[in-house]
This record gives sequence, structure tokens and C-alpha cells, in this order.
Amino acid sequence: MSAAAKCRQEPGVIVPVVNLNRCEGKGDCAEVCPEQVFEIRRVDDADYRELGMLGRLKLRVHGMQVAYTPRADACRSCGLCVTACPERAITLARAT
Repeated sequence: MSAAAKCRQEPGVIVPVVNLNRCEGKGDCAEVCPEQVFEIRRVDDADYRELGMLGRLKLRVHGMQVAYTPRADACRSCGLCVTACPERAITLARAT
């Protein structure tokens, strides 16, 4: 049985949180997510301004792409995104 099949958490209780200072927008999270929570796109201007100098430089090197979670409320906390992310930029947290 796959990790996603074992996930029994109701959607919206736990959500993925992406650390944009670490994310390189490689898309591994989007590929493995059974709930299509993630999208990889250009970083928003407001989010870019919030990053430190190193985070901004890293984003420029990696094409200004990051992971966003427009469907975070669909997350069933299977954890596949956490283990798939090579930058360890994703954590799971209780929804607020």
C-alpha cells in the first residue's frame, strides 16, 4: 500500500508550508502530491521582497520559480511532498 493510500487524515487539518528561502522550484512536490496541492510558478513580488539576500540570489539562479500551495486545504498529510523535496523546504503544520 502506498503512503498516499495509507493517509487517512481529513483534508484541511494539516497543511504543507513551503520555506521560500529554501525552495528552488524543482517541482518534486507537485509530482508526488496525490491531491494536487502544489503549483510551481514565478515567485510573487511581495514574497520576493520578504526574502533575505541569499534567498533572492538563490531564486535568481533557479529561474525565480517556487512552489505555492493554492490547494493546501485539500492536503491529507501523506508526507510525500516532505520526503520528495531535495531542499527540505516543506513541512507539515496544523491549519490555523
